[in-house]
Amino acid sequence: MKKYKIAVIVGSLRKESFNLKTAKEMMAMAPDSLSTELLDISGLSWFNEDLEENPPKEWVTLREKIQDADGLLFFTPEYNRSVPGVLKNAIDVGSRPYGENSWDGKPAGVVSVSIGAISGFGANHHLRQSLVFVNVPTMAQPEAYIGGAAELFDDNGKLTNESTKDFLKTYMEAFEKWVHTNAK
Repeated sequence: MKKYKIAVIVGSLRKESFNLKTAKEMMAMAPDSLSTELLDISGLSWFNEDLEENPPKEWVTLREKIQDADGLLFFTPEYNRSVPGVLKNAIDVGSRPYGENSWDGKPAGVVSVSIGAISGFGANHHLRQSLVFVNVPTMAQPEAYIGGAAELFDDNGKLTNESTKDFLKTYMEAFEKWVHTNAK
């Protein structure tokens, strides 16, 4: 089986982010056919079309890493029933300049992680809306809404909940099949 490059994008910048912890756990349990790389979106300046003539180095790097990827794995918290601005900004940066959408056709998965019981449902679906427009086929099943995140990790940031581990492993197996079926 081919080795697929997966770009991992986390929409939380917080050092102790539950989304980042979940992303790292899922990267570690990825099937052998998936090679994961965490993309740093923390240094992206806000999208401004006026900068396209001489785009910031961080924009160029992000676009190149997205283009080089075979698939995408997004992690998002929920901020005010939507995605964090930094994540939406990364999508905007990656979709430009007009006609050069870096995201185009890359199969993706979306995981939302929150401390609340709703599990980032609103953010998960808002992100999916943006991904439809940039032509990212997003895996429909299984859906991944991870709630009560504050109770799932130990002091070292390791996932301790066995049923959550089992679910995330199943998710990664489904994601592997999704990428294999949909990668260009």
